[in-house]
Amino acid sequence: MKQELMKVINQRQLAPRIYELTLKGELVNEMNSPGQFLHVRVPRADLLLRRPISINQIDHEHKTCRIIYRIEGEGTKIFSELKVGDTLDVLGPLGNGFDLSGLEPADEVFIVGGGIGVPPLYELSKQLKEKGIIPIHFLGFASKDVLYYEEEFNELGETRIATDDGTYGIHGNVGNLLLRTNKMPKAVFACGANGLLKTVEQLYSDHSNVQLSLESRMACGVGACYACVCHKPDDETGTKSVKVCDEGPIFKVGEVIL
Repeated sequence: MKQELMKVINQRQLAPRIYELTLKGELVNEMNSPGQFLHVRVPRADLLLRRPISINQIDHEHKTCRIIYRIEGEGTKIFSELKVGDTLDVLGPLGNGFDLSGLEPADEVFIVGGGIGVPPLYELSKQLKEKGIIPIHFLGFASKDVLYYEEEFNELGETRIATDDGTYGIHGNVGNLLLRTNKMPKAVFACGANGLLKTVEQLYSDHSNVQLSLESRMACGVGACYACVCHKPDDETGTKSVKVCDEGPIFKVGEVIL
């Protein structure tokens, strides 16, 4: 984990309230594992808490990385106003990434994402494909209006889309997509809201390699403040917990209570 003032080299809007931000700096040398996140300081003195944003793409050759975020409040609104040449105070990379060990070339894996949980899955899919592993993407969005990165995922492998309102792809959530396949993958990787993760957990409860990336509100991002804890299933006393920021955000099915 390191801290750096990274330079903004590009920003583009992908959908209403959703932006892709490209940053450049030496910190990219530390980024290797898909699923990790950056803790970004809002460039305004009265907004003290950093914002955790997952890493969407890593380019070691050009020392750039991309993050995708959605405007949720004042902090992310300020991010959307950044221009090329501006700098951001970035801490990272933080958390544990997806575990790609145990997979062989030609293995098929499912990559499941919803909404703003989709971004970290792109770097994951890219790294899997580089290893000769075959990714199949199952992506869910609220509607066609807020859909993004379909073309990018299609370049890496088969991509199936669902929308809650039926305006694009299959009508319904990602669970509807998964129920339409009779394949059994070597691994399942998922990131999104709790409802999506619970669906994956139910469908693949007996699978030996299902990894879930949890979304959580954080304060410190480094495990010091206990603002992002979740409980373990064998916790009868309510005192056993794990911290999403430094012990996660990736957990295997059954490790935590969603």
